[in-house]
Amino acid sequence: MSQDTVEPSISDASTPSQSPVAPNHRPDGFWTMILGSMGVVYGDIGTSPLYALKTALDHMKTDGVVESEVIGVVSLLIWALFITVTFKYVFFLMRADNKGEGGTLSLMALARKSFGGNSKIIFLLGVAGAALFAGDAVITPAISVLSAVEGLNTASPAFQPYVLPISVVILVSLFFVQSVGTARVAAFFGPVMVVFFGLLAGLGVAHIADAPRILSAFNPLLGLGFLFGHGATGFVTLGLVFLAVTGAEALYADMGHFGRKPIQIAWLVFVLPALICNYLGQGALVLMDPEAVKDPFYLMAPQWALIPFVVLATVATIIASQAVITGAFSLSRQAIQLGLLPRLEIQHTSASTEGQIYVPRVNKTLLIGVLMLVFMFRSSENLANAYGIAVTGTMLVTTSLAFFVVWKLWRWPLWLVVPVIGFFLTVDLAFLAANLIKVFEGGWVPLTMGALAMVVMWTWVRGTDLLRQKTQRDSIPTVDLIRMLERSKAERVAGTAVFLTGDPNVAPSALMHNFKHNKVVHERVLIMNIVTEPMPRVAEANRFEIEKLSSDFLRVTLHFGFMESPRVPAAMALMRKAGYKFDIMTTSFFLGKRTLKTSPASGMPQWQDKLFVTLSKQSANATDFFSIPSDRVVELGAQVTI
Repeated sequence: MSQDTVEPSISDASTPSQSPVAPNHRPDGFWTMILGSMGVVYGDIGTSPLYALKTALDHMKTDGVVESEVIGVVSLLIWALFITVTFKYVFFLMRADNKGEGGTLSLMALARKSFGGNSKIIFLLGVAGAALFAGDAVITPAISVLSAVEGLNTASPAFQPYVLPISVVILVSLFFVQSVGTARVAAFFGPVMVVFFGLLAGLGVAHIADAPRILSAFNPLLGLGFLFGHGATGFVTLGLVFLAVTGAEALYADMGHFGRKPIQIAWLVFVLPALICNYLGQGALVLMDPEAVKDPFYLMAPQWALIPFVVLATVATIIASQAVITGAFSLSRQAIQLGLLPRLEIQHTSASTEGQIYVPRVNKTLLIGVLMLVFMFRSSENLANAYGIAVTGTMLVTTSLAFFVVWKLWRWPLWLVVPVIGFFLTVDLAFLAANLIKVFEGGWVPLTMGALAMVVMWTWVRGTDLLRQKTQRDSIPTVDLIRMLERSKAERVAGTAVFLTGDPNVAPSALMHNFKHNKVVHERVLIMNIVTEPMPRVAEANRFEIEKLSSDFLRVTLHFGFMESPRVPAAMALMRKAGYKFDIMTTSFFLGKRTLKTSPASGMPQWQDKLFVTLSKQSANATDFFSIPSDRVVELGAQVTI
């Protein structure tokens, strides 16, 4: 068991210097971005009509279909889209961008910046949001694909035995192809979802004429009347209504990929009208034909078009699943860069697009979790009970972090911040409370997943900090070591030696071991530290800082954003362009490797010690993680007790 000593550290500075962040280049045109957002950003929320109204009406405790209840539920669905998605995310939260990027961890970095980077509450909120997203990433593919394939039951009950096997085959295939990258497949996502949303709108408009009185659902009082007039049933239904806005977080999280304006226009002009029309059409169909309550989404389609519609819906759910899987990969990379997870192997599947990545361990973990859920719950209706808690929790965290950004960074007065954020928090808390009722019906699943993810991140952060403190206690300052080497008249050898370290102020253990055992020092020595900044990307002009410690010792600090891969050779190429002369063929990279052992005096419980050591085993080799040529690496090991 071994662990490289180099860990990317988190800088509390907003930028390495005052130069602007490197732009997120988008070579495609504005309308291409809109089309792309239709496929990636809205895949999840776009498939909600498959199960949202159906599941909400299934849980009504009345005999038969009651008109006021149908209209009330549709009203809640429509106003959930207006308040949670349109007002909160599209018009409000998307303004809180971190150099163009969004998402829970981006917002956490922005909030920490507003408080000088020292707030533990903000840090814990960010960790909680990332952990809950992990639960969402497991549940979304399971419920989306199951709900689509279940449409075969509407075509013929004979398909019932095949729903589960077909779903499993689709899911396994989906995760299997992740390693080849999704760039070429993604080109089809937008057009497919345009067709899908067009059919949602068309079928909805066609069926509104079945019962035009469904249009009264635009009156929010009818939704509130249903909510408060049905006691516990209304409250439980509110949790199921929330299914209509799952995927709203993607609007904010994917802002860096497509830009704020394309996402906003796609929602307001196309996606929102399509969803509203479809929910109205489903409601009107149920009012005209109460038997349609068993599956109003698929029964809107003509019988002859049912199978093609099921196929299209299945493709749409695969796209929705792909979006959340890709999001999990991106979030994992951000968490690694921010020091919340050990270094995992990250493979780049595109030579031109930085965001196209594949994380094998995350992919494998997600697949295992998804298959477990499918076999455990066996239907989308059962899974719906588990779905809402993870998403509502993430939304609650996002709103809470927004409070600090709006108050401290935007400098809104408290008399304005409190009512605005308070309104959104009230809505989030109402949805969360309604979903918590379902804890014992499946809601425990995302809570358990989120808790486990939080324990893992907390253990890694705590263990890494304790290990860093121990290393500092047992090491000597770099400047003292340089003086010692000068007095010792050590033998100098040709070439450049690069020593990667997590703390540039103390002498790297690899440097000390190399001198102790080999009795030599290179003619040029670079003490290199890699810092992750609280911003998505760092401009190339700010990539490195060089400090001369002596005539032959340099201290180099490389700066990367939390959405970038820390590629050391590329950064050194920039240094060479700036005038620093070195030859990669005469440069050796020295990496310290340490074997971790648990200790009763570590400062953590024994179980957490063991978990930290286990996590360290999963850490990717620093050579691969920092893209260092393997034939230029020298590893020197040591045994360390934590």
